[in-house]
Amino acid sequence: MKASMSWLTAYAPVAMAAADLAEALTMAGLEVEALWDRYEYLKGMRVGRIVGVAPHPDADRLRLCEVDLGDRRATVVCGAPNAAAGMNAPMALPGAVFPDGKKLQKSVIRGIASDGMLCSEAELGLGADASGLMTLDASLRPGQDLAEALGLSDPVMEIGL
Repeated sequence: MKASMSWLTAYAPVAMAAADLAEALTMAGLEVEALWDRYEYLKGMRVGRIVGVAPHPDADRLRLCEVDLGDRRATVVCGAPNAAAGMNAPMALPGAVFPDGKKLQKSVIRGIASDGMLCSEAELGLGADASGLMTLDASLRPGQDLAEALGLSDPVMEIGL
């Protein structure tokens, strides 16, 4: 059986960390076989602030976005219609794994190297909107871990019955 902390706390007050609860359940006879965070896949994704947008020299519907990641700047080839300078959006870095299991690789798109991918809600499994980039709050710090910035953490326990 799988039970997330968010589900458990909706039915009972839980005043301990997930790891402590897993240990207590195991000691009580319900073996917790695995414990993971359901938003673990957001590792490798950060808050990116778009600081510049220019047309792609070799594609009408693509644009080149210069993205501030806090410690560096990255160039991203992007097809989202809402990409705009000053906007904060989720940025997946090479090596990031999406909810569908696909792993992002550094790539060359129409002759331009793309250092990552700016993402929509749907691509991240955080909503259904696939029409453009997910807009993040302007107060978020560029480079911040995306799960931390969005307050997403939901440990899941797999309990052997």
